[in-house]
Amino acid sequence: MSARSRAGIAGVVGAVLAFGLAELAHGLFGAIPSVFVSLAQQVIERTPGELVTRGIELLGTADIPVLVACMIVGALVVAAVLGNIAVRSQAAAIAGVIILAGIAVAAALTEPFVDAAPTVLTIAGALAIGAAATEMLLRTAGLRSPKPVKPAGEDGGADGIPPTMDVRSREAYAEGGFSVGRQGFLMVAGGALVAGLVALGLGRFLSADGAAAASTPKPLKFPAEPKKSNNAGESEGGGGNQQAVEHQTLPKPDPAASLDVPGMPDLITPASSFYLIDAAFTSPRVDVNDWKLSVKGAVDNPVQFSYRDLMEMPTRESDITLSCVSNTVGGGLVSNGRWTGVLLSDVLAEAGVTRDKISRASRQLVGRSVDGWTSGFETKLALDGREALVAFGLNGSELPIKHGYPVRLVVPGIYGYVSATKWLSEIELTNWNFDAYWIQRTWSKEGPIKTQSRIDTVGDGENLSAGTVPIGGVAWAPHRGISKVEVSTDGGSSWNEARLASQLSDDTWRQYVYDWDAKPGDYTLQVRASDGEGQTQTRNEAPPHPSGATGYHTVDVRVA
Repeated sequence: MSARSRAGIAGVVGAVLAFGLAELAHGLFGAIPSVFVSLAQQVIERTPGELVTRGIELLGTADIPVLVACMIVGALVVAAVLGNIAVRSQAAAIAGVIILAGIAVAAALTEPFVDAAPTVLTIAGALAIGAAATEMLLRTAGLRSPKPVKPAGEDGGADGIPPTMDVRSREAYAEGGFSVGRQGFLMVAGGALVAGLVALGLGRFLSADGAAAASTPKPLKFPAEPKKSNNAGESEGGGGNQQAVEHQTLPKPDPAASLDVPGMPDLITPASSFYLIDAAFTSPRVDVNDWKLSVKGAVDNPVQFSYRDLMEMPTRESDITLSCVSNTVGGGLVSNGRWTGVLLSDVLAEAGVTRDKISRASRQLVGRSVDGWTSGFETKLALDGREALVAFGLNGSELPIKHGYPVRLVVPGIYGYVSATKWLSEIELTNWNFDAYWIQRTWSKEGPIKTQSRIDTVGDGENLSAGTVPIGGVAWAPHRGISKVEVSTDGGSSWNEARLASQLSDDTWRQYVYDWDAKPGDYTLQVRASDGEGQTQTRNEAPPHPSGATGYHTVDVRVA
């Protein structure tokens, strides 16, 4: 094995040990963030917007795994290079480790709710131990730079090295290390590597176990008694409410809203199955007792709400379908939930915002997450009568952490990238010039959800038996509703009107089915929907970027 390979292995082992120890500290103490996750988050944040968008278009949902793989490879390469640098100059290698420590600390301290002092100590300590392990392996391999040798004869050897040593040991002695041979080096390196991987795995297990326990949503419980009014004169929304408040709930969905067809998606998507797209690598852990929602910007009365303040306001349940702008035609990034929360218009009213007071300075409503992520949409959409919510419940329970606990925005009719701020901490009214997170990354500014439909009961390439075949699925046009769904079995040459289930509301998807009398042969099935205003979805095909995919969902089948 070459000296370069041994030095590279020494660097890699030190890096794995350092990352493992840091991850173990994260698993044991939640206030210390995962260094690797923090670094990955910063890569996402600092990558040019167009490059991010192109990556999403090219890789789809594989974008995060590819990023993780690239970061792992990159980290190992850097570690191997530092290991080789250390052979030539210990000072240069230490300088490199210090630079890495600074980068790691800077990335970690951007995380919300981070405990700075133990985080810095953890990173410094982990890197110090990793560097020490690398140094030990370099000495074990006999790769240290030569030390000054003693004059001939002082220790009995012509070059100052004891004459009784064999050639390999004499070289290691001169280089300031000790040689244990190739097998011994690999055993020492393997032991250190295993220790790092065990620490890494244990840290990931502990953090995942804690996340699973914390993310199990609890049933929603409203305060039994209203909180006493705030006599200190502080401006806190809902704090002075002494009257019984109304918590409107919905009856169970009408059975006529569901079609009993194999393969039909649930009318109400379970929280565990609700689609999930995030710019955040991990979900922020928010202490609800310390959490506040601020309403600020171009408002008459800047106001702040606690979680209890919101729970003491009039609340309601609303059935609302959410769809991701990056969903492909026929894709699964769409779900229907029963949300509980406070009308966004009521929250804005506490800040003195009404429809007739919207100005150029307050044209845009920006939602800001605890981790700094932003969305933005026209303020008038929160005040036009739609049931836009500051939501704290999903399907009768508190929001799961990954879906925005304790509070998020839910606005029917517009894509989530411009509206659905999770882990909401701030609402700011500002002008239209502000560009939120995804707008900076070249997506469309407004984001109305396009009318779409999907075939769920029959899969592409499926072999079917002749006879009656139910072709069904869901169609959605939130805030406009669905008035008609048509199915074609001949690639769009002719259309057959499908049977519709009743619709929960104009803000939800609607189930449909067409009972097809299938004869043997090859067929191209398509579906199209018309919204409540009579507009039929376009057949023109377009990718998700920049404003949502269009086209007919198409499925090829064979009937035998």
